[in-house]
Amino acid sequence: MSAVNPRRWWALLVLAAAQFMVIMDTSIIGVALPEMQKDLGFSQGELQWVFNAYVIAFGGLLLLGGRLSDLLGARKVFTTGWVVLIAGSVVAAAAQSVTVEVVGRAVQGVGGALIAPSAMTLLMMLFGHNPRELGKAMALYGAAAPAGGTAGVFLGGVFTEWLSWPWVFVIYVPIGVATLAATGLLPAVAGRRGGVDVLGAVAVTAGLALAVFAVVRAPEVGWDSTGTVLELIAAVALLALFFVVQKAVREPLMPLAIWRVPRLGSANLAMTLLGAAWIPMWYFLNLYLQQVLGYGAFESGAALLPMTVLLMIFMTVITARLMAKLGAKPLIGGGLLVLAAGLLWLSAVEPTGTFVVDVLPASLVAALGMSLAYIPTMMTAMSGAPQEQAGLASGIVNTTYQVGSALGLAALTAVATSQGAGQLGNLPALTDGFSSAFVWAAMIAATGGLTTLLAMRGDKATAAGHTDPASTEQAERASV
Repeated sequence: MSAVNPRRWWALLVLAAAQFMVIMDTSIIGVALPEMQKDLGFSQGELQWVFNAYVIAFGGLLLLGGRLSDLLGARKVFTTGWVVLIAGSVVAAAAQSVTVEVVGRAVQGVGGALIAPSAMTLLMMLFGHNPRELGKAMALYGAAAPAGGTAGVFLGGVFTEWLSWPWVFVIYVPIGVATLAATGLLPAVAGRRGGVDVLGAVAVTAGLALAVFAVVRAPEVGWDSTGTVLELIAAVALLALFFVVQKAVREPLMPLAIWRVPRLGSANLAMTLLGAAWIPMWYFLNLYLQQVLGYGAFESGAALLPMTVLLMIFMTVITARLMAKLGAKPLIGGGLLVLAAGLLWLSAVEPTGTFVVDVLPASLVAALGMSLAYIPTMMTAMSGAPQEQAGLASGIVNTTYQVGSALGLAALTAVATSQGAGQLGNLPALTDGFSSAFVWAAMIAATGGLTTLLAMRGDKATAAGHTDPASTEQAERASV
């Protein structure tokens, strides 16, 4: 056993800062979107690429980031990820065109895909010697996620309202530099010999990007147009190639045998649908607040704080305890159904609505559903995997969430645009478009909830509702 690192708790602060920033990167831009749209000339349909460019790069390359962490050394990959994230932030902040902005966001996503898996590897190396310390470390590391989401919503409003939208990217530069300066606290991890499945990484990322691109363009060029059909066929072919490559190469990014793990498939389906419902809700709610209700960036960020605070409280305090009593299956299925109810409530928004009546109660119900479902889904995906494959199972379920988010946002943007959401300044048309998106998101969440309750195998729980100790401990450690 290696010697205990005396600076491990200081090192944990560096890793938690990384988790905080990676999650904040997905939330801080939300309230800045309308201002970016005005300055850079995004169309209503193109605006989603500010989010999707990051998500596609991040989700598509997570497995590769984990593999590189094993081969090159986790600290080296962690450091490289921060350099890439800083570079992408500079490009995004300085962008004067739609194309440059999207490229900057994609580069940020690449950085995040290097940072996230290497940070988890380093955390396990620092605290894996002591289960009690590991539990505390995981709790602190996990709490950085909802904290980052909450801070992103608030800071995005502050920067956009009183400075300018580029500051939502500029903030990563000083924090990134400070993190790089502190990487000496992290253990130096030697890499190991092995190959890199570059073809698999390129195939899955390109296939996902092409699928989203086709769905985004379809309302403009037609779903039955030659371009849309060919793009979707090519996307399916690339994703099929990914699975063929995984079966053929000696050291694949995702060994297909992992799918024999009990409940991994059903948990990943639930996670895909959760992302496909939740992220579009957050995206369109931001637009409704600013483009229909006329909120400024700071007001919009403040309006979303109750929802994010509820998420943080439930994910860090309550959900793991409920999971220990009830098991994962009812929380996943029930949480998705509660999310569906909140989304259906949001679909009743009015052009002359108010925050207190049209947004606050429904958004809190939706956030409650998300907070009930997310952690149990994550833990279910990982619980059946052997210890040596836990990291792979975690990477897969994180990837499916990002994939679901990107495809869900693309599809529901197409729905919203077809129902009037592209008519800026026409409040009834905008509201109809956003309402349609909420309805379809509710159907996605309801499908996930019903599928989980009907098809997922139950966890090892007694009739009294007690789960096995190992599962309970895992849930408490992963409570984020």
